[in-house]
Amino acid sequence: MASTTAAIRFMIGKGTKQGQGSIHIACHVRPGGSSKREGITAVTAESIELCVAAQAKEGEANKAVRELIAEVLNVPKSNVEIAKGMKSRDKTVVVRSMPAAKDADEHVEKARNALQNAVAR
Repeated sequence: MASTTAAIRFMIGKGTKQGQGSIHIACHVRPGGSSKREGITAVTAESIELCVAAQAKEGEANKAVRELIAEVLNVPKSNVEIAKGMKSRDKTVVVRSMPAAKDADEHVEKARNALQNAVAR
């Protein structure tokens, strides 16, 4: 079961805990930016664009992406992982342990709203 929006999807997959799902977020990352510009820069239908001050070496930028997404979505950092694109600017970030009891579209809309609100910061 999945809610389909290119940039943000909610998935209930095999192997997840009973009643839990995950949000998959397509991101385009700009590493090594100014710390003043760090954060979510745009939310489009295709991807979430973000800048991080950390350099793209030794996983520093990936760690910063995980921390930024966790902060914006108000979830523990341990629930956020990069599932695809570890060495690419285009990444799929997965936020695990989301209650599946809610409607999938509700999860997607809540995440989209939080990400869009972060653009204004």
